[in-house]
Amino acid sequence: MHDLVLKNCSIINEGSKFESDIAIKNNRIELIANDISSESKEIVDLEGRYVIPGLIDDQVHFREPGLTHKGDIATESRAGLAGGVTSYFEMPNVNPTTTTNENLTKKFEIASKKSLSNYSFHLGGSNTNIEEIKRVDINQAAALKVFMGASTGEMLVDSIDALDDIFNYSPLIVVTHCEDPQRVKDNEQIFFEKYGSSLSAQQHHLIRDVESCYLSSSLAVNLAKKYDSDLHVFHLTTEKEMDLFTAGDINGKKITAEVCVHHMHFNESHYAELGNQIKCNPSIKEESDRLALINALLEGKIDIIATDHAPHTWDEKMKSYPEAPAGLPLVQHGLQILMDFYHEGILSLETIVEKTSHNVANRFQVKDRGFIREGYYADLAILDIDKPYQVSKDNILYKCGWSPFSGKTFNSSIYMTVINGHIAFQGGQVKENLPYGMQIEFDR
Repeated sequence: MHDLVLKNCSIINEGSKFESDIAIKNNRIELIANDISSESKEIVDLEGRYVIPGLIDDQVHFREPGLTHKGDIATESRAGLAGGVTSYFEMPNVNPTTTTNENLTKKFEIASKKSLSNYSFHLGGSNTNIEEIKRVDINQAAALKVFMGASTGEMLVDSIDALDDIFNYSPLIVVTHCEDPQRVKDNEQIFFEKYGSSLSAQQHHLIRDVESCYLSSSLAVNLAKKYDSDLHVFHLTTEKEMDLFTAGDINGKKITAEVCVHHMHFNESHYAELGNQIKCNPSIKEESDRLALINALLEGKIDIIATDHAPHTWDEKMKSYPEAPAGLPLVQHGLQILMDFYHEGILSLETIVEKTSHNVANRFQVKDRGFIREGYYADLAILDIDKPYQVSKDNILYKCGWSPFSGKTFNSSIYMTVINGHIAFQGGQVKENLPYGMQIEFDR
């Protein structure tokens, strides 16, 4: 007997669309076939709705431990389920920072008792922790996060000797935040002198400018080439940086690239209305950069789409521009942002699936997730593709309670999320008494 059978699915997987049923047992997909008629504990008729692999978001900030007034593993993983995100890799810039193997293990312990979705964590690099990096368990940590730019906490890696060691010795994929700290510092000085107290988020993209990104990302790429390292560059934002990357299948690359949903959606014109709400690092830049990112995604230069979900309280965001922290909450609405691109004829469903699930699984060697295959874990997002969804205070699940998309109507809704074979989200509600998510395993 099956645990769950999903009938009349329109499945998008591995570059194709096909109609089928899906039978699930013991957390995994047992059978993909037409007209499954064998007995099941539960049967759901999806009536032709699109079924895609649950998203694997490779960069989120859930703020635990130490910053849990902004968000925590329980609240933010719950919000992710409402957005079709079934697995995530979380960032090390918490308190204490995840720059030791001991602190990394503690985070896994927290998640095992709190996370509603599947989880892994990045070890963080610093100027002084190369011995910790060398000792990391490559089947535990998702990757090694290196802040070559701004960071919450004391995690900026600005020593070239430290960077040399990291790229030379890291047994993990090096994932980077690339902004040149000196260039940013110099720009800040110039703009503070020019604008004084009238400095606002509208200057953010000029302070954290194209050149600050390019200087740092080109350094990362050069270091990766020098040491033949595996490098994945997070949240690219500029047209200029696209020249650093090559198109092609992700499985043949040692250097890969990523874009985040907010950099695909917003441009500098939105600062006037949203201000600090969309202040983030690296900054949202000009329309020409936004279009170049989308084009690079379609060309295959950009391999992965993520959210960089980074919540802060509303009060924190309402401070003056210099004092307001960078980052915005996104994990609940990332898929809907991408579905709007589908409705505009810019992204195909097959491309969305490839960039949010398949490629993440392939790049980080995730075991048995990221695809709709027999024997794989049943992590699925089901879409009401033509059912509009309006973001409101009442349906925002982030602990911080706000979204830059408040009041916006997306073209598509998330109908259901299935995680490890369990229906976790349906009818606009996250289910109560869900089993905790699983620690993500890797095939390395």
